[in-house]
Amino acid sequence: MNGIICIDKPQGFTSFDVIGKLRGILKLRRLGHSGTLDPMATGVLPVFVGFATKACGILPDDRKTYIADFRLGQVSDTQDSTGTVLEEHDASHITEEMLRAALPQFIGDIAQIPPMYSAVSVDGKRLYELARQGKTVERQARQVHVEQIELTAFDAQQGTGTLTIHCGTGVYVRTILHDLGQALGCGAVMTGLRRTMSNGLPIEKCFTFEQIQQLAAENRLAEAVIPIEEVFSSLPAIRLNAKQTVHYRNGVKLGLSQLKNQLTDAEQYAVFGEPDGFLGTALADRTENCLRVERNLCEPKQQA
Repeated sequence: MNGIICIDKPQGFTSFDVIGKLRGILKLRRLGHSGTLDPMATGVLPVFVGFATKACGILPDDRKTYIADFRLGQVSDTQDSTGTVLEEHDASHITEEMLRAALPQFIGDIAQIPPMYSAVSVDGKRLYELARQGKTVERQARQVHVEQIELTAFDAQQGTGTLTIHCGTGVYVRTILHDLGQALGCGAVMTGLRRTMSNGLPIEKCFTFEQIQQLAAENRLAEAVIPIEEVFSSLPAIRLNAKQTVHYRNGVKLGLSQLKNQLTDAEQYAVFGEPDGFLGTALADRTENCLRVERNLCEPKQQA
């Protein structure tokens, strides 16, 4: 079994918990995930199975979409409602117009300081480990990209609302909400988070644990597996003939002149072989004038 199974992660599970649960259901060890989700969050968690695990670090589409609920008037140590409340403020004067006016500063390429309760490492220590010891350390701001933020609901009396956020990798949604609260002068905490798209894979392609368990019991797990090439569909494709495929799979570098009719200005390509189908990704090395293997994502040929 090689490919991707999209899990609709339930609340309370870490991403590592999801891998452990699936190992028990699938009876497989070789599993990995992309796009870690906090235990509080639910939604799309792509799980890579078999040889597809080698694709986790090279996915060309890092876009993610979140639906985030928030409450104004509080600041917590975790930046969400599961943490200890550090400050409380009156937010009754905050209007929808004020909220909408504050949002543009969090769109585009922005600098974001990772929260203390995060998996970021500083001097070899995870920030959340230090936070649990009551320690706070200086963190460097990171450049992240937020494509769009939409205010989809707001109750001024309750000081609660919902944002839909389209962003790239590395964005902490609860930090956006925390920083929004600081900009408004009243504080804010995240009260709920659901990821509805990750790496181009929508929530509609997700399965619950119960559904995966049922498919396994009926010997129908293949129905849940997304071919790995689907997450590389945005890359230009190179299709090799049978002879080129044999050379490529044996590690022989192919000259770019052999592929000139298929090349674009791109550096990264999805490579398909004859008759093997999707082989993996490759880079066009124009200095050496060859096609360089980036990652093989297909099952190795069995030796005779």
